[in-house]
Amino acid sequence: MAMGSMLRKMIENAIEVNRSGDSSGNLRYRESFPPQRQQRYTVCFRHPSEFVMFTRIDHVMICVPDLQQATEQYRKLGFNMFAGGAHPGKGTHNAIALNNEDYLELIAVRDAAEYAASGKPGTWNTGLTDFVAAGGGIRFIAIQSDDLAADVAAMRARGVDVGDATDGSRRTPAGLELKWKSAVLGAQNPLPLFFIQHVTPMAQRRQQMPVAGGHPNGVYTLERTYVVTRDVESAAAQYAKVLGLPQPKTVKGTVIMSDMSVFQLGEHGLGVVQPYADGPAADALQRRGPGPFQALYRTTSMGAAERWMQAQGMPPLQKGVRNTGEVAMLATPADACGAYVGFVGPQ
Repeated sequence: MAMGSMLRKMIENAIEVNRSGDSSGNLRYRESFPPQRQQRYTVCFRHPSEFVMFTRIDHVMICVPDLQQATEQYRKLGFNMFAGGAHPGKGTHNAIALNNEDYLELIAVRDAAEYAASGKPGTWNTGLTDFVAAGGGIRFIAIQSDDLAADVAAMRARGVDVGDATDGSRRTPAGLELKWKSAVLGAQNPLPLFFIQHVTPMAQRRQQMPVAGGHPNGVYTLERTYVVTRDVESAAAQYAKVLGLPQPKTVKGTVIMSDMSVFQLGEHGLGVVQPYADGPAADALQRRGPGPFQALYRTTSMGAAERWMQAQGMPPLQKGVRNTGEVAMLATPADACGAYVGFVGPQ
């Protein structure tokens, strides 16, 4: 049975179970998934569209005018950057910094003519040059799925406008071909998210790194990324619908000076925020309007990160105290190619 037909049948069966009030059917619905996925789901639920399969934030996409210059700047920030390769038919190329399971991506136009010919509505690279001309920075947050076709079906069951999963690839400078599937949101849900399922396993993806070892700044994972909005409650409701998660309560963010609603995707947080005072979020909203503006990374040593940046001639980063009591450091858009990039961890 084809995946689409199987999913439709599973959803129809689960709807009938819920209508009948037979809670034992919830367990049967869960057990209809492959064994490796059953542990991801709770037995009790109200509707099959509530099954969440997104596993983590896969990466943040930082769009820049010049890839080489941006790569050097992020090396000064302590990231072990390496050339990622070209996107066939897109006219773009990227540089990557791999963490434990997520990564930071810098992306720029490589071939203006090829890029212009590739631009069609509903793709992640549409409007890239305009975004870069307006200052660049974080444009998209990529959400990882372990079954993108199923996630697309579940989003559509929730009334989300989302495109089909399509194949993507790039070839590294060393000739390694990396493959994935991705899906983008439609015009009715214009959030700065897209969804990705990697076809190439992480072990093979790590082979693209020219040298082994971690980052000089000690970063090992994304802690959280932030999207600024003018109305946190309304925006968080939209994200809840798209992600299939409950809407988190709003709390005070003290470094970014914002009310924030934070969705947890695996070990990563996605914060939807509204400024209540001057600060990074208010600055981003004034400069660029609503959208992603900051990535916060967890490091094994704030001291090591500081010392590395100082040795590269970087000015001292701004510091603030999070609502968790932790001290965070923050690189401004002038030092991070249009984005705010933060660091948090032990001294």
